[in-house]
Amino acid sequence: MYVGTLSFDLLLGDVHSLKEKRSLVRPIVAELHRKYAVSAAETGHQDLHRRAEIGLAVVSGDTEHLTDVLDRCERLVAARPEVELLSVRRRLHSDED
Repeated sequence: MYVGTLSFDLLLGDVHSLKEKRSLVRPIVAELHRKYAVSAAETGHQDLHRRAEIGLAVVSGDTEHLTDVLDRCERLVAARPEVELLSVRRRLHSDED
């Protein structure tokens, strides 16, 4: 069994409230979950208007499939015009770790 995680550090565009921030972050999290069946959530910077951290995890029996899903998720977030992707942290874990 393999577990892959991604952590996205995002800079949001013209956002002036936490409500506006949620209106940008929620659709990204929902699309990741819907399209790729990953567990995703806003995991950091909850008190900042223009920053967001989204974390996701995937479990698979095959590292190729795991890497493919993580690559697609990263491309999806990077392609969103309303956010600037500042950094991505990727980790792969096996049950032997």
